[in-house]
Amino acid sequence: MTAHPPNGPAESAPLSDRDRAVLAVERQSWAGAGAKERAIRERLGLSPTRYYQLLNALLDDRRALEEDPVTVNRLRRVREARRGRR
Repeated sequence: MTAHPPNGPAESAPLSDRDRAVLAVERQSWAGAGAKERAIRERLGLSPTRYYQLLNALLDDRRALEEDPVTVNRLRRVREARRGRR
């Protein structure tokens, strides 16, 4: 039986190409209503709902923080601000 690191087996593997693509979408600025959602569907083949589920999980993944600390920290601040308003 193989021992897994404290954060689980997924935490030791590098980010997937899809995870990197999600972060890349978040690095961009989007003009016009629906442009981002359209890009999510066309580039990633995901529904916006699934995309945001994946993004939210990435924000809690230390690998994503290591990969793109500026984007992840910005999105964490946005998420916390939204939680604070609820």
